[in-house]
Amino acid sequence: MMKQQRVVSDEELMYFFKQGSEIAFAEIYERYWGKLFLHARKLLKDDEEARDVIQEVFTQFWQRAASVDISVALSSYLYKIVRNRIFDHIKHKKVVNDYLSSLTQFMEEGVLLTDVDLREKELSALIEREIQALPPKMRHIFELSRKQHLSYKEIADSLGISEHTVKSQVSNALRILKSRTGVAGIVFLFLSGL
Repeated sequence: MMKQQRVVSDEELMYFFKQGSEIAFAEIYERYWGKLFLHARKLLKDDEEARDVIQEVFTQFWQRAASVDISVALSSYLYKIVRNRIFDHIKHKKVVNDYLSSLTQFMEEGVLLTDVDLREKELSALIEREIQALPPKMRHIFELSRKQHLSYKEIADSLGISEHTVKSQVSNALRILKSRTGVAGIVFLFLSGL
């Protein structure tokens, strides 16, 4: 006869989590990641953004383990953190979109200022340095995609790899470049046609 395992309650998990238990954190992560992801995806309507939000939430949750003070159910607490993070994400996206709109309008009016040119050149040089610092295979695939404007299929065919690998390499390159150059760098990267 098999012995049944006792299910640990959220309260017990939180007790051990606050003591720094990685096992408790892993159990909370397993228990709530899927539900929180579905919630985030429903609000953001984008799998990648939803994944990023949930990852940020759990990263911050772990980093603040000792100071987490919960007066409601763990699920309610996590849903509230996700909701707030999504609102922050949407606000940030609006700021970026407003910036892009004003930049587009600025460029359409044909007003080019020396200061803007200088910053653009500095940002361009920074992005190029960071592209060159990527791992060789990733850099090659990224340059074929962004500089030679080849499709994922064309790159996959020419290198004898899967389209999924190409997409993954380009996605990872963009994530690395975003972390190293910030949102302005990624915005510039797309606007400049790199």
